[in-house]
Amino acid sequence: MTPHAEEKKLGKERLQRIIEMCVAIESRQVDPFTLNVDDIIAIVKQYFPHWNHPDELRLDAEALHHLASVIKMQSEWVKQRSTSLYTDPFLLEEKIRQTSKEGMVEVFASAWTPLVEFEQLSLSSLAQGLLYWEALAPLGDRWKDIDVSAVEMGMVSREEMVKARVLGNREFGEELECYWAELKQKAASTGKIPYWDFIGAESYEETVQRAFLTSFLVTYGYATLEIDRLEETVTILPYIKRREEPLSVQSTSVPIAVSVEDWQKWKQGKQP
Repeated sequence: MTPHAEEKKLGKERLQRIIEMCVAIESRQVDPFTLNVDDIIAIVKQYFPHWNHPDELRLDAEALHHLASVIKMQSEWVKQRSTSLYTDPFLLEEKIRQTSKEGMVEVFASAWTPLVEFEQLSLSSLAQGLLYWEALAPLGDRWKDIDVSAVEMGMVSREEMVKARVLGNREFGEELECYWAELKQKAASTGKIPYWDFIGAESYEETVQRAFLTSFLVTYGYATLEIDRLEETVTILPYIKRREEPLSVQSTSVPIAVSVEDWQKWKQGKQP
């Protein structure tokens, strides 16, 4: 290889390294001031007379393009620091070391602006409060339209609950056992079933009835609930054998709303 060809090969390699360095700076991987612009310009000027092919000139132009981008980043860095009154931390530390305690106290006292807040009732605020209360109607006038008629508590018989379709005609224990068998059959494949997929029915009334019976399944140890707070899902897990623990130990009540809106969402295939 001739000396001229060796020189061109070395120049191409150096330009390629310059381009790679500039790309690393542009991607914020390297500090822009690690690149000495004067040295890079000198290298580009040194090898420019050797280029006589389009690929070589393109490589030279690419190096200059990336170099200009780095110079722009350096300029923006300087502009940002100057406008934000940036102080080099090493210079600041050295200045603090050289300052006496009296000088530090004086600087702190001159820069310290304590905040003081004072609250009190003024004549204006008292007058506004008085006008507000004088404008209010008496309590008797404000509450006279509210219906507060008393309703006595009473008992609901089984016949009335059957008539309201809350319970079926069968004995409650028998009905609960049949309902438990249905739950185990529907959850046989995975061992559990989503709450709404089990209680949901064609009518809202039947859905409420199934939710009512499901609460007794959980209360009397036929099944349990699995609640995922993160996913906001409720799943029913039937027991193979009825457990007596729920009847003898303290348990936690879990209220689950069964509203018409939730039932309609379930009917539409949405998660209530």
